Amino acid sequence: MRVVIVGAGSVGRSIASELLDKTHEVVLIDRRPVADRVAELPRARWIEGDACEIGVLTSAGVEDAEVVVAATGDDKVNLVVSLLAKTEFGVGRIVARVSHPANEWMFDSAWGVDVAVSTPRMMTALVEEAVSEGRVVSLFSFSGSTTQMVEITVPADSPTAGRTVGSVRWPAGCVLVGIIRDGRPVAPTPHDVIESGDELLLLAETERISGIQQLVAPDPEA
Repeated sequence: MRVVIVGAGSVGRSIASELLDKTHEVVLIDRRPVADRVAELPRARWIEGDACEIGVLTSAGVEDAEVVVAATGDDKVNLVVSLLAKTEFGVGRIVARVSHPANEWMFDSAWGVDVAVSTPRMMTALVEEAVSEGRVVSLFSFSGSTTQMVEITVPADSPTAGRTVGSVRWPAGCVLVGIIRDGRPVAPTPHDVIESGDELLLLAETERISGIQQLVAPDPEA
């Protein structure tokens, strides 16, 4: 897979390193590549320039990329790069970093973004996930869609504990896609029994999330 990454800061370099280790072809675009950073990733192709300029994107071969990652710390740059990559070069998948959560609403299909990743929001979700048994935690949203990936840890008194996955009537618009049990992933089948302490991972439409809450950990006073 050919991936073009815009921004060679810590985030961009980390992504590039992971992709190179998995034998993908990586092109890094940065305004001022630093020698030690270039030496850190010698297998990547480096392009110096402003990725908001079509000429720079052309020299990076963006038209041949399967994925473009806009990973700079500047939300304005990431939006412009996403829009150019999608509209001018027809890249199939655009992943954009959101540095300021207040700007998340702009990172959608109107700007060419397929997946928006907000580091602050993800860190918040991980903190909540670690301490929030019995409460739905939103892990991330899919750009251009009302679907979210959510997690809820099954409390001991949950009405779903002890039941099989197939016997639970999940809310419409919700799909159970995975269970983390004792730190290990489980691909749920209709015959698997839900246990207290299980972390349920679901894809759900935003308006259906409250239904998951009421199903797995209902409020007795509601």
